[in-house]
Amino acid sequence: MNSSVPPADGDLTSRARRRVDRKLGFYVHLLVFVLVNLGLAAVNLVDGGIRWHLWPLAWWGLGLAIHGVVTFVGLSGDGLRERMVAQEVERLKGRR
Repeated sequence: MNSSVPPADGDLTSRARRRVDRKLGFYVHLLVFVLVNLGLAAVNLVDGGIRWHLWPLAWWGLGLAIHGVVTFVGLSGDGLRERMVAQEVERLKGRR
């Protein structure tokens, strides 16, 4: 049972904006990653040397993956603190 008061519309709107900002930040990062690495691959193809473009692709890809995990796992845990507080309040009420 969750007897907490639902958040006001303004609170929901500000939470929704923060969540959308986080998602858009990741999508912009992804777009820049793809475009820059395509450009590096094209330069490397014209250059004809060793495949040096794979190093920035790999390391930046790792950073992008971490950004994605932090963004989307963080969003799934949104409101976790509030839910935990509500559960503790219910437990404390049961002890009376």
